[in-house]
Amino acid sequence: MPDISTNDEQGWLRVTQTCRSGVTVITVRGEIDHDTAGPLRLALSAAGDEAVPRVVVDLSGVTFMDSSGLNTFLTAYARFSEAGGWLRLAGPQGSPLRTLRLLGMATVLRCSATVDEALAE
Repeated sequence: MPDISTNDEQGWLRVTQTCRSGVTVITVRGEIDHDTAGPLRLALSAAGDEAVPRVVVDLSGVTFMDSSGLNTFLTAYARFSEAGGWLRLAGPQGSPLRTLRLLGMATVLRCSATVDEALAE
């Protein structure tokens, strides 16, 4: 999956996907909310088609995330875990990090400061 984007008056989101050391790395830029989360869901769905999905989502470029983003991540986390895989978040900061911490999701969804740290765990 090369590059999926959404852009409308409510916000924008850009999602790209690469592979590093056998791990899918999904890089997200923009705002994750009800209106823009579709490309992220598609990328996570495609990554989940692997036999044992191992995925790092780089959130360092995300400026806003609501419950739609959390729900998207929790759904993928459950699906990947059932398949013997995992989901890790890298680089959340600002508002998205506060949201993850406030709702206790930073402990459920393993968060690292960088993609390299998430890959090394």
